[in-house]
Amino acid sequence: MIDQVRIVIENATPAVDGGRFPVKAVQGDTLEVSADVWKDGHELLKVAVMWRKLDLSELKPHAEPQAPDLQKKGWKEAPLQSEYALNDRWFGKMTLDEVGPYVFTVVAWTDFYSSWAEELRKKMAANQDVTSELLEGVALMEKVAVKAKAKSAILEKIAAIKAAKDNQAKAHIALSHEVAGLMEHNDPRFDLQAYDVEIPVWADREKARFGAWYEMFPRSCGTDPKKGTTFKQAEHRLEAIAKMGFDTVYLPPIHPIGTSHRKGPNNSETCNPGDPGSPWAIGAKEGGHTAVHPDLGTLADFDHFLAETKKHGMEIALDIALQCAPDHPWVKEHPAWFSHRPDGTIKYAENPPKKYQDIYPINFETEDREGLYAAVLDIFLFWAKHGVRIFRVDNPHTKAQSFWEWIIVEVHKRYPDALFLAEAFTRPKRMRRIAKVGFTQSYTYFTWRNGKKELEEYCNELFNSELKLMVRPNFFTNTPDILHEYLQKGGRAAFMIREVLAATLSPSYGIYSGFELCENVPVKEGSEEYLDSEKYQVKVRDWDKPGNIKPLVTAVNRIRREHKALQLGDNLRFLPSSNPNIVAFSKATPDYKDVVVTVVNVDPYSPQEGMVTLFDKLFHHQPNYLVCDLLTNAYYTWHGQTNYVRLDPRVLPAHVLHVVGGA
Repeated sequence: MIDQVRIVIENATPAVDGGRFPVKAVQGDTLEVSADVWKDGHELLKVAVMWRKLDLSELKPHAEPQAPDLQKKGWKEAPLQSEYALNDRWFGKMTLDEVGPYVFTVVAWTDFYSSWAEELRKKMAANQDVTSELLEGVALMEKVAVKAKAKSAILEKIAAIKAAKDNQAKAHIALSHEVAGLMEHNDPRFDLQAYDVEIPVWADREKARFGAWYEMFPRSCGTDPKKGTTFKQAEHRLEAIAKMGFDTVYLPPIHPIGTSHRKGPNNSETCNPGDPGSPWAIGAKEGGHTAVHPDLGTLADFDHFLAETKKHGMEIALDIALQCAPDHPWVKEHPAWFSHRPDGTIKYAENPPKKYQDIYPINFETEDREGLYAAVLDIFLFWAKHGVRIFRVDNPHTKAQSFWEWIIVEVHKRYPDALFLAEAFTRPKRMRRIAKVGFTQSYTYFTWRNGKKELEEYCNELFNSELKLMVRPNFFTNTPDILHEYLQKGGRAAFMIREVLAATLSPSYGIYSGFELCENVPVKEGSEEYLDSEKYQVKVRDWDKPGNIKPLVTAVNRIRREHKALQLGDNLRFLPSSNPNIVAFSKATPDYKDVVVTVVNVDPYSPQEGMVTLFDKLFHHQPNYLVCDLLTNAYYTWHGQTNYVRLDPRVLPAHVLHVVGGA
């Protein structure tokens, strides 16, 4: 017999690659769902979104979309609505109450009662005989009553219809609210049709979307450049970091550092006694990726450092760099995990013209792939057991994406609250795929977007395109590897500009220690490397250095915590400004009760002025209204859509304005 499908369900969203990869969401989100749904003919439809929380045991890497199994327990449902003018597009919402994996699908069925009732009303309005239609209605009710929970109530109404003296009275009963309610709540959904696949969604905890990161080297928290500090000694820095408003402390690798080919200051191939080496040259006789560098202390000291971090309301993000120093235990224990040259030597890492003789890349093409994968998983699980729930992953684009999909699923099976930040400065399609396979957040090209036009184009791509379903940006202003020319030459004003932009454009952003002190000396002209880079030596700093921007950083982080609008990403809207050096944008909560307008002069050298235009919704169509600059607590009366601004980078290059209300 030929199957006949009359209800069509297409193009369900949100979806990433048709359901191949999970849509990114956050616990508590109300996800907007839509689909094209229609049926031949004129009968009315009912459409709903159905979703359920998966058991963690159901997680599978590399899983292709599956047809929905509506017989499984745990499905929730919410209606989708449509209008004729929307061309058969239906819309609804689903709420994600817990952290973890979900799937959803869209279902539709014919609303036989409403279709019949609509036809009956039309014919009665045209004074046509409806005897046949009433018989059809009774037959429909009898069919529904067969398996209905309210069978007796439906049969009573059928009897009442049959006993009524004329068609007008029969129709009055059949079209009553009571009958409509009975048919609604006992609808057997005779021809229920489901969308082809279950679409996966992963709901992270709130930190996945909103956070302020501070990168620090624990060894550089003292006063002696020849002697690094321990975890215990570095704990004193936590209070200062927390006071600036950061909630995530990112640590570079904390493991033993190899001695073979150890790099000296400024990446020199000459290493002198006492030079600490690069933390990314992981592994020595003391251990590998699950060991703590003895100069930092013991594993118990790390546990205490983590506990102290939590006391200050912050979390630790730990760097996972899958590479080894020549002294790493794996080199002797598992030589097959490394690439060998024809002469038998192991290849070291290179990024021409840079050479990293102190680092051996891992060969993920090894025949012992199963053993390697298991060992890497053990690294993540080891630190997760010690309380780490955020991992910053070094160069994930240089490893197979199927590997990362497997690792992240395996970690999430045990720790669904674990978050992963991808440090992948690579081509856009690669960065997109890395996000798809499960990385919670991604570094971006923000560091290299400094002009108005390029900022607007790039941020619109990240926050207002399909990328928002898969990529969560983390706007780092700088890193130990990246000191952009804009900061090198723009001075203190450039640091203030980039701080405000990073923190207000993106819900998640970060700075590398020293940014608040406006450190901006490159190793040489044209380089983005720092002079006397902290990667290769202990850094001693005056944390109260004159000219620091700690008060601004503190104020910006406080503003972010106080304003929900700044904790979201897809609400970013750029605003017209008359000056090409003035970037203006708004962020508002969905109900527009919290509206923040940020205006930034991106020229770090000169004052700039111009007119900024707001959308009507932002000021609730009021002719006059107050805005408060949250950075200075100054109030201004603005008039209508377009208003004047002037920003001097030598004083303060930005306004962060809260639209207060009518003046």
